[in-house]
Amino acid sequence: MISPLEAVLVIPAIAVVLLVFIPDYRIGAILNVFAAALTFLAGVALLVTDRYRSDILIVDDFNVYLVTLTTFVAFTTSIFSASYIGHELEIGRLTPTFLRFYHALYQAMLGAMNLALVANNIGLLWVGVEVATLSTVMMVGIYRTPAAVEAAWKYFILGSVGIALAFFGTILVYLVSQEVLGEGLPAMAWDTMVKNAAKFDAKMLSLAFVFLLVGYGTKVGLAPFHAWLPDAHSEGPTPISAVLSGLLLNVALYALLRFKIVLAGNPSTLNVGAIMATLGLISLVFAAFMLYRRRDIKRLFAYSSIEHMGLITFAFGMGGPLANFAGLLHMTMHSLTKSAIFFTVGHISQVKGTQKLSEIRGLTESHPLLGWGLVTGVVAIAGLPPLGIFMSEFLIVSSTFARQPLLALPLVFGLLIALGALFLRVSDVAFGKPTGSTAPVKASRLPLIAHLSLVLAAGIYLPGPLVIWFQNVARLLG
Repeated sequence: MISPLEAVLVIPAIAVVLLVFIPDYRIGAILNVFAAALTFLAGVALLVTDRYRSDILIVDDFNVYLVTLTTFVAFTTSIFSASYIGHELEIGRLTPTFLRFYHALYQAMLGAMNLALVANNIGLLWVGVEVATLSTVMMVGIYRTPAAVEAAWKYFILGSVGIALAFFGTILVYLVSQEVLGEGLPAMAWDTMVKNAAKFDAKMLSLAFVFLLVGYGTKVGLAPFHAWLPDAHSEGPTPISAVLSGLLLNVALYALLRFKIVLAGNPSTLNVGAIMATLGLISLVFAAFMLYRRRDIKRLFAYSSIEHMGLITFAFGMGGPLANFAGLLHMTMHSLTKSAIFFTVGHISQVKGTQKLSEIRGLTESHPLLGWGLVTGVVAIAGLPPLGIFMSEFLIVSSTFARQPLLALPLVFGLLIALGALFLRVSDVAFGKPTGSTAPVKASRLPLIAHLSLVLAAGIYLPGPLVIWFQNVARLLG
């Protein structure tokens, strides 16, 4: 019998092979959901198993939290994907052949993200992020329209440049580490490097982080490295938009945070926190203003993702127990909320036959579930009480006011600008006289309800064990 750690890697790998050879769409969709469910159960099992480490893999409080979150969102998105992609097949936007590879690539992406999260080896982490990137690149271009191919190509080029820079930074870290730890796997293991970071060459380690920040920062979608993200969201299938915003951006940020922990162990390195806080704040304010110029509903929420990843990066850059706790909570709430928003947006664009905001009106009247689901999601993502993002944003702002009052001013300014933009755009979409098709939507309600319910519950009450868990990870981050 395989362990939960092995299961989160093996189940997606087996599913990839099976899905490639299954021609029937319905069987493929069912298998995709079943494999994602098994992987989620394995992720949950990791919570109650003993912590583990080798020179290749590691399970600690930080990554077990993200594995659980990743496998849960991947599972609920696979349920949404089954009905969404079925409709795309009916109207001829996709063919059965493409769908075979779509489901296989979905599992490849999930397995690669899990691999990156549980890797105790900086090279294996890089491989996981690269495989996840290539999988999503092919899914973004799966419609084979000129716009989709262009978006996939832009994503591939910018992603490749970013991952190449991250690879060079990884090599530099290994060169620094092997001077102290010797050649071989121990010199590439996270926990070993953290324990010996004070002995590393601080200048070379600082140079490595610059490459890592630009490389993985491109994957996070931080400005000014964000250009691929809006196109990938708007032209690819909506389930992939949900996974990109809710999961893959987190994995790239996780990689940065692991390296940040290493540099924190050497007091002579550059101030990584200040750089991350600055870059995060720039991303937040930039994306907040860009929200006003969006005319495509999926591009609108793509820039919202840039805003929130900027906020999370800012929180981790500030550091300290409270800011780190708030960053972890916000990462969780953003993943759940943004994927729920894309669940509604996907079916809205299908039933209306357009993604243009100007051609979508009165959803709460024509399609109450989708309309009110979108309104609830926007209220949540805007940071209003009593939903979970309000709590995380409140903690981030409070920590900033207490420690760096001047930084709190542009932080709050950016959040208010983004709130105004979201309400301005969504008010017309949700309310008013309905336009376009009023045909019923064949949508699974479970993923949307599950995500928004968790976000509401987190805004009202956080269980004690979850708080302790986040506190442990916050201390680990330094």
